[in-house]
Amino acid sequence: MSLENLAAGVVLLGLIAYAMFGGADFGGGVWTALAWGPRATQQREAIFRAMGPVWETNHVWLILVVVTLFTAFPSAFADLFTALLVPLLIALVGIVFRGAAFAFRHFGSSGEAGLPATGIVFSVASIITPMTMGMALGAVAGGHITIENGVVTSGLYEPWLRPFSVICGLIAVTMCGFLTAYYMATRSTGQLLEDFRKRGLAASLVLGALTTIAIPIAYWDADPFWDRLLEPAPLAVMGAAVVMGLASLVVLWQRWYVLAPPVAAGTVALVIAGWGAVQYPYLILPNERISDVAAGHATLGAFLIALPIGAVILIPSLVLLYATFSEKTGGPGVEGEGYGY
Repeated sequence: MSLENLAAGVVLLGLIAYAMFGGADFGGGVWTALAWGPRATQQREAIFRAMGPVWETNHVWLILVVVTLFTAFPSAFADLFTALLVPLLIALVGIVFRGAAFAFRHFGSSGEAGLPATGIVFSVASIITPMTMGMALGAVAGGHITIENGVVTSGLYEPWLRPFSVICGLIAVTMCGFLTAYYMATRSTGQLLEDFRKRGLAASLVLGALTTIAIPIAYWDADPFWDRLLEPAPLAVMGAAVVMGLASLVVLWQRWYVLAPPVAAGTVALVIAGWGAVQYPYLILPNERISDVAAGHATLGAFLIALPIGAVILIPSLVLLYATFSEKTGGPGVEGEGYGY
């Protein structure tokens, strides 16, 4: 495999990891906004306790994607951040406000008066951020970014304010809620577990509906995506995603809770991998091939050598962190004290 394809693979793996881990954090904000019933407060507290020890760590995958893009594909990085300046800026602001609200909530809850609106800010930012990120990916995959003579000509708004981009944004938000509900199936007990089970089943059905609706929208509004979707590799990956999605429904319906997190993560990974299969060999459909926008072999080689060296330190640390705090956070007999949220 060529160096540029390996670097593009790193981008795809980074996006998958960010969706699987960071997406669940954003989903926490989704369910914080949608918490209802007699245990609404307990639902929110369980989510915050589960997120508390690890939520900032998950942005390491987004950093990996950004660093890989501007190191290995500098011209494409410039084009992407020119065409998608507005949605990416909104996502960045959302990440900042979401993090601030999450942190202030801890200090506010320990004070006498508390801090107003932190939950609202956290929820709104947690929905807006994946929405705009998904819209940005939809603009890339839908062929809505036009480049002429090395200059982006599609404007600041047209690429991501399109039907296909919007449906991709909705899919991104739904995937986040889907992941959180399934992950909480092993992080909660008692009636809270049943609450998250119902939310997981609902999110799975909505995700299936949205991904199905995206197909005719792609036919209508995203010709480059539609044309490549019908090729064997994307069809195979998308088919696997459908099978995994159906398996996720069976897992929760049968209450096989130990399987819920890996099946949900596998579903999301395959959906994003399907997007990557449609994209290949382009970085920006239909204008820029991976091979045309890659940095020189010396740069790619140095980057790909440095990457596994850093991974030797990073990956075991993350495994230890997740394993340390992967305990139940709600239900009878579980302590109510959070971890620095």
